[in-house]
Amino acid sequence: MTRCEWVKLDEPLYVDYHDKEWGIPVYDDKHLFEMLCLEGAQAGLSWWTILQKREGYRAAFDQFDASKIILYSEDKLQELRQDRRIVRNKLKIASVVTNARAFLEIQKKYGSFSEYIWSFVDHQPIINEWSSIADVPATTEISERMSKQLKKDGFKFVGSTICYSFMQATGMVNDHVVDCFCRGGGIANEN
Repeated sequence: MTRCEWVKLDEPLYVDYHDKEWGIPVYDDKHLFEMLCLEGAQAGLSWWTILQKREGYRAAFDQFDASKIILYSEDKLQELRQDRRIVRNKLKIASVVTNARAFLEIQKKYGSFSEYIWSFVDHQPIINEWSSIADVPATTEISERMSKQLKKDGFKFVGSTICYSFMQATGMVNDHVVDCFCRGGGIANEN
């Protein structure tokens, strides 16, 4: 079975992520919020590092329940800065709280975060035709536009590269290479 070159074939967690999640459209607000926060946590690190800590992030950040996260006290943030289950970067931890506030504002304004975020791709996944992972860009015009708007709307750790990775992870963009068995959409994601 041929997969994208970036997958660590000897790591079941990575294979599962590639086969069942990456590139498959996600419309669930909570899952989209989680992925935006995790992609921000990845800044300067590898996705493998974050993927291994994903369950720790879910536990540490109340399953990414934005309405709980916005209530975090300074004591809670201090506790998170000591939590080995996550990346203990003060700015990245604070960004989750900031992003939770912005996320809830977007939900009020647009009815859902999904409606807002999917508008950047006209509510249709972009299906690319890459022969090799080397062909896949780190940013695009759309990720640049998304990054600028997210920043304007109060989000942190949402640079263009992070936005493009987020788009790939949530299926807004399908960047599975043409010979990857997941090219047609992989295994359905119920989110």
